[in-house]
Amino acid sequence: MILSVRVPATTANLGSGFDCIGLAVDWYDELTLETLDAPGLVIEVTGEGAESVPRDSSHLVIATIEHCLRQWGVTMPSGMRLAAHNTIPHSRGLGSSAAAIAAGCALAHGIARPGEAPDPVELARLASLLEGHPDNAGAAVHGGAILAWIHDEDVELLHLDPAAGLRCVVFVPEFEVPTAGARSVLPEAVPRSDAVAQAIAAASLPKALELRPDLLLAATEDRLHQQYRAGLMPESWDLMSRLRAEGVPAVISGAGPTVLAIGLPEQLGPTSTVRHDGFIRRDLGIGHGLELISRDF
Repeated sequence: MILSVRVPATTANLGSGFDCIGLAVDWYDELTLETLDAPGLVIEVTGEGAESVPRDSSHLVIATIEHCLRQWGVTMPSGMRLAAHNTIPHSRGLGSSAAAIAAGCALAHGIARPGEAPDPVELARLASLLEGHPDNAGAAVHGGAILAWIHDEDVELLHLDPAAGLRCVVFVPEFEVPTAGARSVLPEAVPRSDAVAQAIAAASLPKALELRPDLLLAATEDRLHQQYRAGLMPESWDLMSRLRAEGVPAVISGAGPTVLAIGLPEQLGPTSTVRHDGFIRRDLGIGHGLELISRDF
């Protein structure tokens, strides 16, 4: 059996939608898993992480496959070859871990239920519980824009319909910021005025994404996380602030340090002239969800 999966990069938060708004962009990792007659595990990695990711069962995709199969009561194949071509940057706030986990869930489904189309709701639930962030994991599975949260062991997810013409521009730096480190600097409490401002922005964000892109600058305003992480990524904070000063709806993507701008082409115009030394600029559209292709030998 040969299984192939294509899974998108994602951005979480979009400023005010902390831990609940996610968006897939058209930037993809591609993975192929082949079950083998002979026992053993072969992992081939090209692109991002080729020199650093493990080549054993601790590889995130393999560990995810094993977890899902255990959940479903299915035995792990004794022989497998995984070929991963990674283009999503690691530890940059673009959902590389969520992509790997979503891909692993899909590949596990292909092993456990050959020939059966995967249920995206179930894949998103498993990936979200494993990854811990349904905004990234849900967007990786479903594509487009979502509002998602975890309640007990249930993952609630609402699809948003991005406005026609909505685009993204990302500015990716060379340095990394691990998500755990970015979370460790967040305060336990914030001023009431910040909480109220955040509630107003977050409440308007889905409407801005779907129907009123002209509101995106205000709707992406954040008071809960970005300012507290600025010391971990001063270059990113500076670039985001300069973009917003030009009227561009710019945010820190996920836990950073990538800076993301979202809007209609006219809103993104200043991104071509704002100085971004040390960052690689990339224009992106809205991405689709993961795709799983299965074929027999």
